[in-house]
Amino acid sequence: MKIYNTMSRKKEHFKPMNDKRIKLFVCGPTVYDDAHIGHARTYISFDMIKRYLEYKGYSVFYLQNVTDIDDKIINRSAEVGADPEVLARKFEKRYQEDMEALGVNGVNFFARATEHVPEIISQIETLIKKGFAYETSTGVYFDEAKFENFGKLSRRNLEDLNVHRVNVDSTKKNPGDFALWKKRDEEPLWDSPWGTGRPGWHIEDTAITEEYFGPQYDIHGGGLDLIFPHHEAEIAQMEAASGKSPMVCYWMHTGFLNVSGEKMSKSLGNFITIRDLLEDHDPQVFRFFVLSTHYRSPIDFSEKTLEQAAKSLKRIQKTVEKLNELLGSAADKSKDDTYFTELLENYQTKFLESMDNDFNTPEALSHIFNFVKELNKAFDDKRPSEKVLKDIISFFNEFGEIMGFDLAVKSSGGDISGELLDIIKDVRQKLREKKEWALSDDIRGQLNDLGIDVEDN
Repeated sequence: MKIYNTMSRKKEHFKPMNDKRIKLFVCGPTVYDDAHIGHARTYISFDMIKRYLEYKGYSVFYLQNVTDIDDKIINRSAEVGADPEVLARKFEKRYQEDMEALGVNGVNFFARATEHVPEIISQIETLIKKGFAYETSTGVYFDEAKFENFGKLSRRNLEDLNVHRVNVDSTKKNPGDFALWKKRDEEPLWDSPWGTGRPGWHIEDTAITEEYFGPQYDIHGGGLDLIFPHHEAEIAQMEAASGKSPMVCYWMHTGFLNVSGEKMSKSLGNFITIRDLLEDHDPQVFRFFVLSTHYRSPIDFSEKTLEQAAKSLKRIQKTVEKLNELLGSAADKSKDDTYFTELLENYQTKFLESMDNDFNTPEALSHIFNFVKELNKAFDDKRPSEKVLKDIISFFNEFGEIMGFDLAVKSSGGDISGELLDIIKDVRQKLREKKEWALSDDIRGQLNDLGIDVEDN
């Protein structure tokens, strides 16, 4: 198996630090508002990644932090007149409800920042003791200049970065030095060796991962936008504190999600929360839409792309429904078993090869669609035995489990007139009698896209 490592900018053979046990950390939500579909894209992708790793026989401990103390939370609570803790708990609960609706249920533990303040303080003390951090009248800051390889993940040069930075805090040594502890005298606050205050954003992640994983672990994931400065700061903090490198063996990042070709933002009026989405759309369809694009690639959300995802998912579901129908009348043996067994083995191999190649879900899905096409074509004049049918169904079940799809067909609630279907079937029969196979097949393909199964005798 190969995984693209953002640090090296290339695909690398995956080798966990501890044989079959994998430690996976993905940056979690800042709980001051509802999560949006860009967040959903990232969390669906890593849910699929965990599912596939477990399918391959690995034991995966998936950890997420919850940023439940942050300036954004405090500012929002002041706007709405709510207690910051109450606000944070409300949106944390809504986030987990959204994830459950999307089938994202692989996180083993959510670690709140507020419940790890002692660990945060301990790590800051270590950084000060080792000369990588310093205290001022406004807080405690990490000294970027003291960390030799700062910028190695984003491949940015510290000198070039500082040219473009504005030193808004004159107490800092360098413009880019980031806060580990913010001195404050208003609630919420905690006691520390440097007076009352709150943790900085970056330090919570490394304090949490060190507590549960130690100073080094297998995979760190998140959105592309977090590479700089957040993940860069994490590397500097953890490697400076522990003296060990690398902090993470494989850095994985998801691409940006745009809406109809534009960056999603509230100012453009195209900001879509997960809750907004699920009011009108099946979460399975959105999940299918996300996994139809490689996790590292940019993805463009629109009603049209969702409609196509719905049709594609329905086509797979209808094929699984057909397989289960055939199972009810399947024979013990069939002369066609060799054909279907070879077909299954071929597409099973292709599917797994694609997934082993940096979780290439769009390519893997293309193999599934080709398999569906070949099966439906074969069913015109061939039938597999009960055992082979069960093997094919088992593969589709494994595929559904890996991707997180429910392959049971759901009724749309619409009523298609039986008379109309009879007319369409009549027209197709006449076209076949005239040997106009292309047009007949085109009509059948369009009916299949609508979830209507047509079988030619």
